[in-house]
Amino acid sequence: MATNTRKYNAKAKVDAFDWTEVVRSLDAEGTAVLPRLLEPDDCARLAAGYPEDDLYRSRIVMARHGFGRGEYKYFRYPLPGLLQDLREALYARLAPIANRWNQEMGIEVRYPAVHADFIRRCHRAGQKRPTPLILRYVEDDYNCLHQDLYGQHVFPLQATVLLSKPGTDFEGGEFVVTDVGTREKRAAVVQLAQGDAVILAVNQRPMASHRGVVKTAMRHGVSRVRWGLRHTVGIIFHDAR
Repeated sequence: MATNTRKYNAKAKVDAFDWTEVVRSLDAEGTAVLPRLLEPDDCARLAAGYPEDDLYRSRIVMARHGFGRGEYKYFRYPLPGLLQDLREALYARLAPIANRWNQEMGIEVRYPAVHADFIRRCHRAGQKRPTPLILRYVEDDYNCLHQDLYGQHVFPLQATVLLSKPGTDFEGGEFVVTDVGTREKRAAVVQLAQGDAVILAVNQRPMASHRGVVKTAMRHGVSRVRWGLRHTVGIIFHDAR
């Protein structure tokens, strides 16, 4: 699969967003949307590669594991260039946020500025399997609330990009997040258009309360697809054991 017929400049695309607003949204909600991170032709090429098994290291059928309905595939190394570039560019912007969050929560772990250095940390600990993935849902499929952890070393933020066009390719299939670690439990739907990315907390994040900063734990999932075909790409920054 050729993911780039024109050169996609991931760093320029990522840097062009209003990161003051992204940080504000992440601090307040645990999520932030990057509108049109990918163009429709980028989305189409990634989705069209789903049948090409040589791109992937494994295929997971969700119902076999109690994860919901639908399926997904983990990319193998080397990742498609577009995804590798996005993984590096997004990480560079998110690492300072992750470090501040850990400081506020009293967690000692800090993340290096460059993604390759963090991946070396994962690999030294035996987490050597790539985690970026592509997910496929058809009518009546859904994804149960979950967290993408995979091992000892966990980067606290991740990204999901919607490749399909709501209302044209599918209906339903809303991206759902929950805060479950506080007395005030909350669920929210993140509205996405084709090519939009949502940045979200993998697990714990700091949240302001009347008692000061407290930890809340987030989960995410996908509501039932009413009709059509829905593809997304997940960009997780740590690797798996």
